[in-house]
Amino acid sequence: MALDARLLAVLACPVDKGPLYYLGDEGGLYNPRLRRTYPVRDGIPVMLLDEAIEVPAEEAEALDARIA
Repeated sequence: MALDARLLAVLACPVDKGPLYYLGDEGGLYNPRLRRTYPVRDGIPVMLLDEAIEVPAEEAEALDARIA
């Protein structure tokens, strides 16, 4: 289930308040500045710091290229 474009326009990282990039429900929302993803469960973004996933450097480079 894709996230609504209006929701994506207002979502921001809870840590640095910057924009997030939607990678699909499987990839979640990605913050390239902090190399962190936030999961999306049943179409609902989980914007809790405790639920965030640190992205390894190699994977972050691939994600950065994908969103560029």
